[in-house]
Amino acid sequence: MAFELNVNGRTVSVDVPADMPLLWALRDVLHLHGAKYGCGIGQCGACTVLLGGKAVRACLTPISAVGKQTITTIEGLSPDGTHPLQLAWQEVDVPQCGYCQAGQIMSAAALLARNPKPGDKDIEAAMNGNLCRCGTYLRIRSAVHRAAEMGSAPRTQTPANRE
Repeated sequence: MAFELNVNGRTVSVDVPADMPLLWALRDVLHLHGAKYGCGIGQCGACTVLLGGKAVRACLTPISAVGKQTITTIEGLSPDGTHPLQLAWQEVDVPQCGYCQAGQIMSAAALLARNPKPGDKDIEAAMNGNLCRCGTYLRIRSAVHRAAEMGSAPRTQTPANRE
């Protein structure tokens, strides 16, 4: 079945089964590999993307549930990697293995979109469920604070700002 999606500011069509998880449509059909497969049961957060501005687990979201909502992946936060969250992640030296980082950043983007100046408890609540095997949670929290200082309203890639 064909589905028309708005992914990172672009309208795309995918011909996939209605029950296909959004994660597989993004990775296997659209070749957007930022969202990762982790646990497959929505517990680790490696597959987190924004759907209508809210953080969702793409491994649990069937393509048929997307509808007209916009999808933003890590690739769509900024066309050149200069979103404040991406810059803060580098500045604070968050990644070690890096596997969970796209999901972490997308959860942080959803948080900062609804709360531009979160406190520690806000960050911990929003990031709960995004697991990091390397244990960089303190640096993740510091990076979210740093991005908030820089002003981190999510910018999705739109046709006007794509090259």
